[in-house]
Amino acid sequence: MGISPNLGLLNADRYSNWSLPFHQDNAKQAILTFKGDVYQGLKADDFNNKDFDFAQKHLRILSGLYGMLKPLELMQSYRLEMGTKLTTIKGNTLYQFWGDDLSNHFTNEMKNDKVSFLINLASNEYSKVLNMKELGVPLITPVFKDFKNGKLKVISFFAKSARGMMCRYIIKNKITSPNKLVDFNEGGYAFDSELSSNSEFVFVR
Repeated sequence: MGISPNLGLLNADRYSNWSLPFHQDNAKQAILTFKGDVYQGLKADDFNNKDFDFAQKHLRILSGLYGMLKPLELMQSYRLEMGTKLTTIKGNTLYQFWGDDLSNHFTNEMKNDKVSFLINLASNEYSKVLNMKELGVPLITPVFKDFKNGKLKVISFFAKSARGMMCRYIIKNKITSPNKLVDFNEGGYAFDSELSSNSEFVFVR
C-alpha cells in the first residue's frame, strides 16, 4: 500500500495508540470518522437524530479492517483499503481473509430485517468482498456519469462524491422504495431512463 510519508507517520501514530475496548474517549462513530470523497458528499455532520436512526437501520459500511460497520458503531481511525495485499492464514488478500463471512452475515441480517432490495453505493473495490449474487435480494447499483470531451464517462472523483450525495439523499428523505431514487438531482445529476436498467440506475450531468 503506497502512501505519503506524512500519512505513514499519521497511521503509525494511530496504530501505536490503538486500544481496546472502544469508548467515547478513544473512538468515534463510524459515519463521523471516515473523511474520504464519498463521506464528504454524505455530509453526516449535520444529520439530526432521525437521520442517524434511519442510517443505523438501513446503512452498512464496508471496511477492510472491521469488515462491516453500522454507522453509529464506534471505531478508531486506520488506513487499510480493501484491495490491499496482506498475507494472513486465509490467503494473500483481504478478500480471501473475509471470505464468505461478510456475505453470510449480511444475508442473515437482511433476512431478519425482511429487506426487499439493496442499493449498492460501494466502489468496485469494496463491493467485491460480497457475493452479490447470493445475497438473496434484488440489487440496484447507481452509476454516475459526466460528459467529458463529448462522451459520457464515469469520472472517479465525481462519482465518489455523487455516491455520498445519493446516500445522503436516501437518508434525508427516508427512502424505502427504489422508485424514489429516480428523483435524485443533487450536484446537477439527473436520471437517464434510456441508459438505465432494472439493476443499474444511471445518472448523468
